[in-house]
Amino acid sequence: MDRRDTSSASHVTIRVSGKLYQGHLGPLDQLVRSALECQLWPLLSLSLLEELDREALCYLIEGENRSFDIISCPNFIREWMDHERRRAA
Repeated sequence: MDRRDTSSASHVTIRVSGKLYQGHLGPLDQLVRSALECQLWPLLSLSLLEELDREALCYLIEGENRSFDIISCPNFIREWMDHERRRAA
């Protein structure tokens, strides 16, 4: 399943809370891949995410709209993501 297929796809919400660091990315990515294998489009709910490292931020930037959508994202995370995208451009 890719982003083009999501209009008719069922969704699954994956809630991420607390801290998200590089060591957490393997299990999170496994959840995302499992959802995709089950023909479910993953929605990452980050509303309770309080802290993340640069590797986790890069995972979110690279995966958004490709492997998952991000919903309920705190402003500080969205601003950091936007800053990193501008910097990379």
